[in-house]
Amino acid sequence: MSQRSDDLAPGDSGLDLARLQGVWRQVRMEADGVVDPPDEHGGAGALTTIAGTHFSVRTIQGHLLLEGEFVMDASTRPKSITWIDAIGADQGKPLPGSYTLDDEHFEFIAGDAGAPRPVVFRTMSGQTMRTFVRHG
Repeated sequence: MSQRSDDLAPGDSGLDLARLQGVWRQVRMEADGVVDPPDEHGGAGALTTIAGTHFSVRTIQGHLLLEGEFVMDASTRPKSITWIDAIGADQGKPLPGSYTLDDEHFEFIAGDAGAPRPVVFRTMSGQTMRTFVRHG
């Protein structure tokens, strides 16, 4: 049985970062309160690769959709993550988020730049939530 990151001691950001490494397949997306809307940065089957604190999102055909960096903080409740896209409309803007993670599942909710960090895993206007399973 896998241990959820929420069960780890506060401050275990390094453990969560190590657990997050690899390739994740997006299985669900919610934005602005709508489940599975059109998704220009992911979509069904999109693969997100985490290498260190860098992420890249590609279609299953390999087309780059999004990439950037992130910072995790496992000492907050819920645990927090801040995404900084390197390309696209949000390039360079810190997007505040929260996450849950275990060995096989990763989910985050993020708000628009300048918005408060979301703490409930249900979107409202200006928020996006993505759910992933470990790929391969």
